[in-house]
Amino acid sequence: MRELRYREALREAMAEEMERDERVFIMGEEVGHYQGAYKVTEGLLARFGERRVIDTPIAEEGFAGIAIGAAMVGLRPIVEFMTWNFSAVAFDQILSNAAKLRQMSGGQFKVPIVFRGPNGAAKQTASQHSHAMETFYAQIPGVKVFMPATVADAKAMMKAAIRDDNPVLIFEDERLYGLKGEVPDGDVVAEFGVSQVRREGEDVTIATWGKMLWQCLDAAEQLAKGGPSCEVIDLRSLRPMDHETVVRSVRKTGRLVVVHETWPYGGPGAELVDRVQREAFDALDAPVLRCTGRDASMAYNKKLEDLTIPDAKTVLAAVRAVMSY
Repeated sequence: MRELRYREALREAMAEEMERDERVFIMGEEVGHYQGAYKVTEGLLARFGERRVIDTPIAEEGFAGIAIGAAMVGLRPIVEFMTWNFSAVAFDQILSNAAKLRQMSGGQFKVPIVFRGPNGAAKQTASQHSHAMETFYAQIPGVKVFMPATVADAKAMMKAAIRDDNPVLIFEDERLYGLKGEVPDGDVVAEFGVSQVRREGEDVTIATWGKMLWQCLDAAEQLAKGGPSCEVIDLRSLRPMDHETVVRSVRKTGRLVVVHETWPYGGPGAELVDRVQREAFDALDAPVLRCTGRDASMAYNKKLEDLTIPDAKTVLAAVRAVMSY
């Protein structure tokens, strides 16, 4: 085991896959000479050269389309969006082309492409730069969606995404880039659609993904001091989604709280609630509750931003509420 930062784990995974397969290349804004907006691609230009680490103009729709075309003819591009907020400009390329071409061509074309970058609110980046975009993309048939919350997952998921023959979207988080954690030795590759129980518990299940995992673990630790015992599940993959692990946990605990940063209306959280109530209704001792970002645009003001995003306190309140039924 070695200790790396989250950004270093992503970088190491990309470098190892570029060494393993010469078809892999990186493109995006400032990924090369500037070393990456968040230094995820630092040093890769010097190591692999300008043919494989390509700085693009500020034109997300354009370079996403170029990458899709490259994938169709056998290359394996990694596209960095400086932030997933900017992917809205390229949404049609992902929705109408990347996600559909394999089906529409009857399997004649594969689209082995990775779209990646920071997602959700950072620190006072205001309304237009704070969207948690996974709620849009997880609804699209034809793509896979990873939400790594740990350093080990950052590396293992990146390697899995690069090797897959379908479009894979990796939603990182600016607030996690400096996170330190252990990374297993060897060629560890994540599986799609496999969640992980991060903390065992008996009284209530908390299901979450991305950086909200850390808020949930904090809340569970506080509740352990004389309160209910929480089982914390990190979904890790939103499409495909491993709801079976959550159902098994709910059959043990009888209660479920779903925690996510994105808006409450629709999305993966609502999908998970639907699956649980259909498959484990007889096991539920209380209604399923969701602890989500507020149904509002993000404010720039720091105090208002803090009120908009779930934290350990709001998770605590949700757990106490579901226990009171």
